[in-house]
Amino acid sequence: MLGVGEMNHGLEANGHGKPVAMAKQQQLQQSGDHEETQWYEEEVHDDLKFCYTLNSVLHRGTSKYQEIALVDTKCFGKALIIDGKMQSAEADEFIYHESLIHPPLLFHPNPTTVYIMGGGEGSAAREALRHKTVQRVVMCDMDEEVVHFCRTHLSVNWEAFASDKLCLVINDARAELEKRREEKFDVIVGDLADPMEGGPCYQLYTRSFYEQVLKPRLHDGGIFVTQAGPAGVLTHKEVFSSIYNTLRHVFKHVKAYTAHVPSFADTWGWVMASDHPFTLTAQQINERITDRIDGELSYLDGETLISSTTLNKTVFHSLLNETHVYAEDDARFVHGHGTGRAGHA
Repeated sequence: MLGVGEMNHGLEANGHGKPVAMAKQQQLQQSGDHEETQWYEEEVHDDLKFCYTLNSVLHRGTSKYQEIALVDTKCFGKALIIDGKMQSAEADEFIYHESLIHPPLLFHPNPTTVYIMGGGEGSAAREALRHKTVQRVVMCDMDEEVVHFCRTHLSVNWEAFASDKLCLVINDARAELEKRREEKFDVIVGDLADPMEGGPCYQLYTRSFYEQVLKPRLHDGGIFVTQAGPAGVLTHKEVFSSIYNTLRHVFKHVKAYTAHVPSFADTWGWVMASDHPFTLTAQQINERITDRIDGELSYLDGETLISSTTLNKTVFHSLLNETHVYAEDDARFVHGHGTGRAGHA
């Protein structure tokens, strides 16, 4: 129930959209007869940090691209940490993954093929495979060690990894799309890290990538969805508004929507884009959920999805008036990095 994508030549990175930074989780330490409490600390801005108390560090590993830790937090249960940033937590990962996967698949009239950029943890594929119409899911993640780590330790995704419908590819997601020149998809998903200064991940948010590589791989009527970073009143101008505006220059119809994710300590944003309009009502979405999806959704229904596209006044006007377009030489970045430390209770 946790999430990670990939880190490939810096082009793709961990899957729940949080920025990458180096950090190490410290083991519980003894200070004389006093046992110190272990904390996970994440820096959001220079003057703002969030701390989470840990019960234990369950697993830790290092790939050639990133550091990986599975920790047990007191507040959010088991959580996946990549390079010091919380990627997803057991208590609320369903909010992120349902919001990422189900809207584009529900708005599509008959989705059968899905391509996931990143998502190596398996949760995005898990949700896509719940759709009865889906026959093939290609999940492309560069970091083989992360994929192996998640396949081993995240039992909630074992069934998805074992599915005959899942095609797991270890490769650069952009290079893989470029290689598949004759193959098109109904839905393409960006389960990638936020644009982060110091690494070329932002290249998968640029207008040139969307126009030249991604859009040509969509079937007619196809839908692209991407996580789009923090979307709170104080954070949405970091990257959310720019990603939205960039996609407006590439697709005829673009829909932004948000949800609060407690373990992210912020409102999070996603953007859908297509050359066909998004016209379903809440009732029609509920009917498709009933007809198409195996099992009960925990977060989304038609009313929730429609309401999530109604943004507050501050964010709405920022998106409406945004002029920045992502380019290789003109990008915006998300601040932040995480550290692990032991501190006194």
